[in-house]
Amino acid sequence: MLLSLAIPATHPAVTSPVAIFLVVLAIILITPILLNKLKIPHVIGLIVAGVLVGPYGFNILARDMSFEVFGQVGLLYLMFLAGIEIDMFHLKKNLRNGAIFGLYTFMVPMIIGTLASMAFLDIPILAAVLLASMFAAHTLIAYPIVSRLGLTKSKAVIITIAGTIFTVLGSLMVLAAVTGIVTTGEFRVMAMLRLVGSLLLYCLAVLYIYPRLTRWFFKHFIDGVPQFIYVLSMVFLAAVSASWIGIEGVFGAFFAGLVLNRYIPARTSLMTRLEFVGNAIFIPYFLIGVGMLINVSVVMNGWHTLYVAAVMSAIAMAGKWVAALLTQRTFHMTGMDRSIIYQLSNAHTAVALAVVMIGYELCIFDEAILNGTVIMILITCTVSSIGTSRAAMKMKIRELDHLSDELPHGASVQPNTLVTVDNPVTARELVNLSLLTRTTTSDKSGKLYALHVRNDSSPMARAMSRNALDMAERVAATSDESLQPIERFDLNFVTGVLNTIEERDIGEIVIGLHRRNNVIDSFFGDKLTQLIKASNRMIMISRSFIPVNTITRIVVSVPEKAEYETGFRRWVEAIATLTRQIGCRIIFCCHPDTAPAIKAVIRHGMFGVRAEYHDIMQWDDFILLANKILDDDLFVVVCARRTSLSFTSEMDNLPEFLKKYFATNNLLLVYPEQFGSQSDITTMAETLSTDIVTTPSPIWLHIMNIYRGAVALKKRFTHPHKPNNPDF
Repeated sequence: MLLSLAIPATHPAVTSPVAIFLVVLAIILITPILLNKLKIPHVIGLIVAGVLVGPYGFNILARDMSFEVFGQVGLLYLMFLAGIEIDMFHLKKNLRNGAIFGLYTFMVPMIIGTLASMAFLDIPILAAVLLASMFAAHTLIAYPIVSRLGLTKSKAVIITIAGTIFTVLGSLMVLAAVTGIVTTGEFRVMAMLRLVGSLLLYCLAVLYIYPRLTRWFFKHFIDGVPQFIYVLSMVFLAAVSASWIGIEGVFGAFFAGLVLNRYIPARTSLMTRLEFVGNAIFIPYFLIGVGMLINVSVVMNGWHTLYVAAVMSAIAMAGKWVAALLTQRTFHMTGMDRSIIYQLSNAHTAVALAVVMIGYELCIFDEAILNGTVIMILITCTVSSIGTSRAAMKMKIRELDHLSDELPHGASVQPNTLVTVDNPVTARELVNLSLLTRTTTSDKSGKLYALHVRNDSSPMARAMSRNALDMAERVAATSDESLQPIERFDLNFVTGVLNTIEERDIGEIVIGLHRRNNVIDSFFGDKLTQLIKASNRMIMISRSFIPVNTITRIVVSVPEKAEYETGFRRWVEAIATLTRQIGCRIIFCCHPDTAPAIKAVIRHGMFGVRAEYHDIMQWDDFILLANKILDDDLFVVVCARRTSLSFTSEMDNLPEFLKKYFATNNLLLVYPEQFGSQSDITTMAETLSTDIVTTPSPIWLHIMNIYRGAVALKKRFTHPHKPNNPDF
């Protein structure tokens, strides 16, 4: 008996490893270009290309070990991206809905498939149940389409992704039960309980180990390459571990993506690298490999093969459509949502191949079922890809129309942002912070600038300036963001920043908290103090001891009457955007009258963050939070300039409070935008004299260095448990 999935005996035209890889790259490059004109999804193009160049087409390439390896990696990568790109807040919010859809999309095809297979294919009940488990499971082969259109946070997409894992697990459970009955002659309850227990232990182990290990690794290794290799290692470790306990590796990859989701924000270089490598190499390899499995010539084997394939395809698609319809009626969703759910869950590849191959080897299925499965895979993948593309385009248009209707006149948009970089070490975190706080408003997004101000023309100063700006450019480029570097020679730092603000129409400034040079230096330093007085734009001052993606909570201290400030809406949106990107919890410590205004901004912006509100009656009550804010938290202090409505006399003590009670905490100080113009520093004499006055003599610096060393030595012996703080 000839196995249709076996490799033909004829020798392929291309055998050189380099030539094989070249052909694959050519397919990945040319297929989307050609299909864009025909408006055919790339997924179908890659599968069809695999059919043409494969052993059942023109036999240009053989489905050798490279396609086995890269194809399996591509499938795991596809499930991993589905897990890592999902919005965890909305997933938790729709987890119950996803579980109900998973029950529908598993049980309905199981019932319909079992009855229809026995009636139309005339197979025994055990084979019908196993075949129905193949109809129940599906593969998110069209997921790259919704991901490319930015619909991964849609409720329908999230429900489908959540339900997918239930169907995969259910199908594998049925496969294990049927296999046990065939091999032993009886159904063993203990074997199933052992499998369920192993699955629970596996999930608990991943949930406990992965977050702690990932947070530690990201804190100690900030370079992009080690982080990328680490993430892939964790994904494939999860997949291999899942296979050890008898669960398909796709579950391990998807579950690893869900756990690591929290530590890989969307607007970071690491996320960009992960998506790029997967969409450029691994996933196309998997799709081409699927096409190489399809033997179109099986349709010539007789009418019986066509009849079996037609029945199987009709059962598979009908079961998924009924499940999507039940989901729509249960949750009162629209017809467009039903289309997305149905089309995404309609494709059958990985689990279907596994089930049919095992059933064929155990003599449960005959060759007609095997060949019919191949044709069913081609039909369902084609229908799923084309249908998902059409439904996703309609949903995207609906979302854009809804957004334009909901956005009132005068709503805040992303202004031009200026990041001041002093050296390459701090440039990375400052640029990452600015990217994570930028709202996405498409064409209304402002430009991003990086500024280095120097008043020295020495080669060392020029080199430092260029290195800092190069680092800022690289960080932005790896996140697919455009950043314009500005190297400026000016009287001093403050003057350079103020002139750049006017020249580039800057709306907000991101700057790092200075490092104290001597014991008489203030907490903010003279430069920051002058900049705050001289500018009315929003200023965010950052001091972070850990990478921003490892933060566990964000605690925000908000002064009374903050809602009356001009820049209130913008700073709330910035902090909410940061919270959504990181995926952590945010706690607003504010006056009861201010909380409703914050809630309104977050609700209108549809940020979808886990926000809590604690009443603070006095502005300096945040000191009481000093013992509650952990090392992995980010403490955000919303400040106020002297001329603002929310300013109180207690704010003059802010530097001392922060220095005394929050010396080892991650800080983000926000000065909201104010109405008015900048005019406190208006003359060259004032800016010049400020630098002269604040620059100590070399003798004084030498004395202060000795004193600082003595203080540090004393602090080491009196507080050996406290970490060294570079700012204090």
